[in-house]
Amino acid sequence: MKLIIQIPCFNEEDQLPETLDHLPRHVEGFESVEWLIIDDGSEDRTIEVARAHGVDHVVRLTNNKGLAAAFQAGLDAGLKLGADVIVNTDADNQYEGGDIPKLVGPILRGEADMVVGDRQVETIEHFSAGKKLLQRLGSWVVRQASSTEIPDTTSGFRAYNREAALQMQVVSKFTYTLETIIQAGKLLVAIDHVPVRTNPKTRESRLFPSMGAYVRRNTLSIFRIYSQYEPLRVFWGAAMLLGLGALGVFIRFLVAFAQGQGKGHVQSLILGAVLFNAAMLMAALGVIGDLLAAQRTLSQRTFERVRRIELQLGVQPSHYEPGTGTGDREPLEV
Repeated sequence: MKLIIQIPCFNEEDQLPETLDHLPRHVEGFESVEWLIIDDGSEDRTIEVARAHGVDHVVRLTNNKGLAAAFQAGLDAGLKLGADVIVNTDADNQYEGGDIPKLVGPILRGEADMVVGDRQVETIEHFSAGKKLLQRLGSWVVRQASSTEIPDTTSGFRAYNREAALQMQVVSKFTYTLETIIQAGKLLVAIDHVPVRTNPKTRESRLFPSMGAYVRRNTLSIFRIYSQYEPLRVFWGAAMLLGLGALGVFIRFLVAFAQGQGKGHVQSLILGAVLFNAAMLMAALGVIGDLLAAQRTLSQRTFERVRRIELQLGVQPSHYEPGTGTGDREPLEV
């Protein structure tokens, strides 16, 4: 069996050496362990540093496409390079590479197809109280949306077996963490979690310039992704709320009308009509969304079959360059 550890990178020449030094070259249960760097249009010496440290494979994207696109490119390359299991970690050495054997354990035991590393957010010292609260709240929302039990849904330290990786299709331009968990839950992929260690912070997050941006982007991502998979619940739920509002306003008008005061409450009749039309629009959007969700399912199945055909035909990864590693030597130093 082959394990490929992938690291999406964007201008990580300073953090990458330490990250690579913590990665294992041998993991029990695998004949080979290889490293894959996805360079997301870096403008520094990220690739040179990666090669100097014995990285086996490089995917060099021509421009900065974002973390989600880099993650997806890594999955595609890992599958075409023959990986049986793919581990994703961050280039800033946030996660302890020594916990990779623990992370892939449930997959090797046949208990899961996808495993997410639980950072145990409450124990991370550099996380503020507000960020910890938002992490808990956001993870709870994703658990409800995905019907999973993952405690740390924004963790990027995760492992996929071949079947799970074949099914993952990230369309978000922002981040893959939430979408792949909701996707796994809806596709009935067996998903598990294990506690993992984290390292001291080496730099500020590039995904979230502020706490407000963090809340806004994650809220929009959760709503968008959940709406793709459960449009009837989202839009019919909104339609019911608007419909109840319209009913309440209509009842108010009818009561006034029965008391001979209907002329003074015409605005209630107008408001009720507006709310009723909005409810009908939401209901129609739910039906349309449900039809589109069915088409998405068919497209996803087609995408999976195309991937399998490409693997059988031996199609090479896009933007691929061989690295300098041999898959079995210790990392070099620069």
